[in-house]
Amino acid sequence: MRLPHGLSLAIGTLSVFPVRVERVDREVAGRAMTLAPVVGLALGLVAGLPLFLPGPPLLGAALAVGLLAVLNRGLHLDGLADLADGLGSGKPAAQALDIMKKSDIGPFGVMTLVLTLVVQVVAAAGAGYAALVTACVAGRLALTWACRAGVPAARPDGLGAMVAGTVRRPAPLLATLAALLAAAAAGLTPAAEKSPHGLSGGISSDLSGGLSNGLSGGLLLPLGLLAGLAAALLLLGHARRRLGGITGDVLGALVETATATTLAVCAILG
Repeated sequence: MRLPHGLSLAIGTLSVFPVRVERVDREVAGRAMTLAPVVGLALGLVAGLPLFLPGPPLLGAALAVGLLAVLNRGLHLDGLADLADGLGSGKPAAQALDIMKKSDIGPFGVMTLVLTLVVQVVAAAGAGYAALVTACVAGRLALTWACRAGVPAARPDGLGAMVAGTVRRPAPLLATLAALLAAAAAGLTPAAEKSPHGLSGGISSDLSGGLSNGLSGGLLLPLGLLAGLAAALLLLGHARRRLGGITGDVLGALVETATATTLAVCAILG
């Protein structure tokens, strides 16, 4: 079955899943970035499965986060490290962008990667499957916002130049509304109960106790998604001020920031 061009490009760009991409231009790129949260949903549904494995909860969470990295080729983590090195250098935009293009990872990148992965693993172990799926959607929703009209590219070439400003203005709001409704609905279903390996012991076996030790699931997952998106938008604003726009590395960093923040909020408040 032939997939729409935008969906094919979204899957091919944001995941390891093999698809045939027949058309690549800015119009299709805009559709792809609009559909990015759908790809995030698919990634989360698959990557979260190790959370249900028997054994220590942190092991299942580590396998889930590792699988997620494999499913997106590790590109987002690479972008996070590169952006951390570029911004951490304190250099002007042109020099910071040159630092980000280098293949090696500096101390800022290493520290940021370690902290982000630790947060994601520990939070996923405590927040559970539904929160991880929500976090994956939030990470890709950040791409929709980052590629909206009015956000420039920092370089004249590369992925950032291809997708910058391609998403029409109503799309980010509509995508966010759809994601919030889906998260709220997922939080109210039995499938949204935390994995049996969650770190917050004393979880009741019935639905009312599954996610209600803190906020109810219908509130927790949307709140986590909004928190993740807000953190990504704050980073986007900082990157725009320092670099002048977005690059592929900036987009990757936004994904990981939103994912980690969503998981952390769900684990803390759940």
